[in-house]
Amino acid sequence: MLSRKLGKNGSTISALGLGCMGMSDAYGPADRQESIATIHAALDAGVNLLDTGDFYGMGHNELLLHEALAGRRREDVFIAVKFGALRSPDGKFIGFDGRPEAVKTSLAYTLKRLGTDYIDLYQPARLDPRVPIEDTVGAISEMVKAGYVRQIGLSEMGADTIRRAYAIHPITCLQIEYSLLSRGIEDDILPTVRELGIAVTAYGVLSQGLLSGHWSKERSNHFRGHLPRFSGENLDRNLLLVEALGLIAQEQNATVAQVAIAWVLSRGNDIVPLIGARRRDRLNEALGALDLHLSEDDLARIETAVPLNAVAGDRYDPDQMRMLDSEKR
Repeated sequence: MLSRKLGKNGSTISALGLGCMGMSDAYGPADRQESIATIHAALDAGVNLLDTGDFYGMGHNELLLHEALAGRRREDVFIAVKFGALRSPDGKFIGFDGRPEAVKTSLAYTLKRLGTDYIDLYQPARLDPRVPIEDTVGAISEMVKAGYVRQIGLSEMGADTIRRAYAIHPITCLQIEYSLLSRGIEDDILPTVRELGIAVTAYGVLSQGLLSGHWSKERSNHFRGHLPRFSGENLDRNLLLVEALGLIAQEQNATVAQVAIAWVLSRGNDIVPLIGARRRDRLNEALGALDLHLSEDDLARIETAVPLNAVAGDRYDPDQMRMLDSEKR
């Protein structure tokens, strides 16, 4: 397994991380035993970054990880947890809570559900517009001093917010969507984190499955049914981009997913793609991207096939987009 460093002051971790959300949420039912087997397979392959959130399945995902990690040495696993998202009983997102007292309460529940004494990386899932980021990060900093958290991260924050947070406590990494179809961070956010020595854990590297090579108009959408990129004419246009990428993948004796992941890996040693595999076969496919070495000519052809800003539709619906500090201009 290749390794990468999480920022100038962070830990050295695997070059790919396993995003665990889909095992509990968003993409329809998941098989519990297959999910656990996938986590085990990832760890056995050298993937030590496990990414979760306390709101994934309203605690289900943390409990699943607790079960999967039973018998494993805690120091062999790097657990990243996002917190702060508020949800109603029907699963709808209804806001974010970044108050210092909420930070500490969320952490207490997470430690209990995961069955651990500390979290390697703790990250507010979104910016709470009612609470200064200085207060949220300040509360996590207190938990670092108390030994409950090792490193602080951010998620979907804009450049100005990142700078303000960094002034309070060193920030290890920013989690944000980054893929061939979502390159907005290249304008201001990526230069900012590189200036400050902050790494990026990139989620959505397959654009919620659109770049997986396995998507078709006939598939059940679940969460994706609310995403503009999977709707109507947008989906037709986006699948044409996937088709063009597929021709390049064939020449590489690779899958579309592997080419899409390898492209993200190529963007810099400070970027760690998160793979949202729920099954071992999908995990193994993703791991194959590590063996795919793209030349400068390959990269140029990929970006010709999927040009900058060619994607049709926003990442999320309008309500979700308004919650993203990273999308504010």
